[in-house]
Amino acid sequence: MGDCGDAEDEFEDALEVIPAHCKMDLNTALSDSKIAIHLFFNNKFDEAQHILEPWVGTSMYHTIGRSIFLFLEALLTFEQASIQKASAALKSSIRLCNSYRRKTTLTQSIGNIMKKPNYDSYTPDELHAELCFAEALLLKALLTFIEDETLVSFIRAGIKIRSCYNSYKECNVILTSREWSENEKSYKEHFESGVRLGIGAFNLMISLLPSKIIKLLEFIGFSGSKEQGLGELELCYQVPHGLRHVLCVLTMLTYHLVVVYVFSQEEGDLEFCDAALRQQLTLYPNGAWFLYFKGRLEFMRGDVDDAIKWYTASVESQDSWPQFHHICYWELCWANCVALNWKRAEMYAAKLAEQSKWSRTTYNYQRACIMLMRGYNCLSRDELNTVNQLMADVPKYKQRIAGKSLPMEKFAVKRSQRFTNQNNRLFMPAVELLYLWNLFNVFGKRKSLCDNLYRLIDRNTKDLEKNPGQYGSEYEYDNKALGCLLKGVCLRIMNSPLHAEECFKSVLSMEKKIKEDRFLVPYAHVELAFLYKSKGNLEKVAYFLETAKKNYSGYSLETRLHFQIHCAWASLNERKAKTTTDHNDLAPDSQFDDNQ
Repeated sequence: MGDCGDAEDEFEDALEVIPAHCKMDLNTALSDSKIAIHLFFNNKFDEAQHILEPWVGTSMYHTIGRSIFLFLEALLTFEQASIQKASAALKSSIRLCNSYRRKTTLTQSIGNIMKKPNYDSYTPDELHAELCFAEALLLKALLTFIEDETLVSFIRAGIKIRSCYNSYKECNVILTSREWSENEKSYKEHFESGVRLGIGAFNLMISLLPSKIIKLLEFIGFSGSKEQGLGELELCYQVPHGLRHVLCVLTMLTYHLVVVYVFSQEEGDLEFCDAALRQQLTLYPNGAWFLYFKGRLEFMRGDVDDAIKWYTASVESQDSWPQFHHICYWELCWANCVALNWKRAEMYAAKLAEQSKWSRTTYNYQRACIMLMRGYNCLSRDELNTVNQLMADVPKYKQRIAGKSLPMEKFAVKRSQRFTNQNNRLFMPAVELLYLWNLFNVFGKRKSLCDNLYRLIDRNTKDLEKNPGQYGSEYEYDNKALGCLLKGVCLRIMNSPLHAEECFKSVLSMEKKIKEDRFLVPYAHVELAFLYKSKGNLEKVAYFLETAKKNYSGYSLETRLHFQIHCAWASLNERKAKTTTDHNDLAPDSQFDDNQ
């Protein structure tokens, strides 16, 4: 420790700047970092910075801590100045960590190829330098994706991520092979917490990618297993005093409450999330991040009113980072859409369109769609003019990353053109978005929500049957097929499989008549797979997934569906593995690798 005493748990007493005469050693740096993290997650952002600033440039942990805060700010704001500031801070962190790392001569490097280094001879500073180096490298790589949106930057980021992945692997070898002495218990705890978080997050991230990409990554030395990823994060979670414990909790909450529900039809571990959030909200009662995740937990349970309450509490908990409000506005917008409260949803959609820089194309389109759901006869002339203007603005803000358009922005631009072609009308546009954002499952958690949704879809599809000319005749079957798909999904979650199947097969029967919305057919195939999965007919599940995968390409939001197919195959193989020793009959690698 430094000469300033033990401040590990004295959060409130440790807010003053450490005097210059106080020697900064690793123990003090770890204690300071813990205090800064506690303050940061209690929304005391300035106080957290205040602890770190005096030692930036000399202490690894103070320097990387400040870099992480700047990285989060860059991610939330998307402002070029914030991105450049974070990038410069991370470069300094990488340089500083490098200066603390074990230096090896050329002879030693050649010797290390023949036999592994003697990690027992590493000092605690050198060990933590390896870990901090890997963390700084990962954040810098992730920042590269938004810093310079060209293909070259993607390649650069890929090279950095590989280097970082190798650093984490080496840290894992150190963790398991080093003889840790009794007085190194605290150093080991913090080190283990960081290594398990890094290895766990990497495995989880790679396991979510489609199979063909995984094969490519394995070829260059990456590998990823969902089980290993969750296992490592669980072990990290079990080191409650580890410095990165709170980051581990955030990673697990993000996976179970966001990733699982966006990319698959599976359920996240809501029991774990409930227990973890109770614990974190005791530590951080006003923490914006944990109030947000509590809202997300209630939303995924179908408790829309409670979700809205917690999201609102997150917004009201802090003003230092207004950009964090935008994440809550997004959730509040969709929670109100699930409640079919279009006016209130439009209020949050408008806030996003006016304030957030993430994707103005998507925000403008969403706001227009939500307004249209109130019905043309219920909109004033001014509101109709607003809708027309929003649709006209949709293509103006389209972004390109690595030379490619974002799929949802591309879809929004197509739909805005369709709006013009259909006499300034769209068929159930916000319900379509609820489906595409994978929010229909939330309706399935509450009978009242489901019944309201079904009545809305039924009313609109009947109205379309009676008066197809209101959208022009050109896209008659596109609109009918969309209506059948949405109705089928609603019936599936209402547990009416026969009627749902009828709707999905109606979509398939219209394939030749659909003019533009070719994506509806592969999506209907995947919905049939989900339907048969609930019936336990695994052969039909495999058939419809494979048909969607192999027979269709080049349609809107293809990547989004491929993620769902990938997660469905993985879940199917897990299920198959429980009932048979032959793990390979359902989805041979070739099924997944063709045609990605």
